[in-house]
Amino acid sequence: MSGYIVPLLLFFTAAIALGKQENAYGIMLQGASEGLSLLGSILPSLVLLLTAVYMLRASGAMELMSLALSPVFSLFGIPPETAPLVLIRPISGSAALAVGAELMKEYGVDSSIGRTAAVMLGSTETTFYTISVYFGAAGVKSTRYTIPAALFADFVGFFMASLTVRFLF
Repeated sequence: MSGYIVPLLLFFTAAIALGKQENAYGIMLQGASEGLSLLGSILPSLVLLLTAVYMLRASGAMELMSLALSPVFSLFGIPPETAPLVLIRPISGSAALAVGAELMKEYGVDSSIGRTAAVMLGSTETTFYTISVYFGAAGVKSTRYTIPAALFADFVGFFMASLTVRFLF
């Protein structure tokens, strides 16, 4: 069934355009052109983010930062084992999913750590990715207070995930 969605969408779009006597092909080409120009403007920041994530994980810097920050996480009641997830989630969603899957594989999905990781993945955002995409698309150069506010919101999400798992499960 899902294989028919795109052809049906194109058919209905063309039918509506014909009904309005508009050039559907020209409009679609214009949209594709705008999409490619948008991709060109945000691609450098996306490549930079993905490269930074790979370098942090491959160099072992992620593990060192996790070890160094574990006492801070423990102070706030966040399981120290979730430190890599807390560090990687604001940068990359796919890397965070991989870290979350590793945590669940190692500790189990029904463990406190597995549940905390699952709630953290659902209650936080890929802050730097989102900012680079949306600000890049809008042409905004200065993020001003966006990054500190977004990182604070992520921290609250991580902290609340820890509390939720501790008190509800």
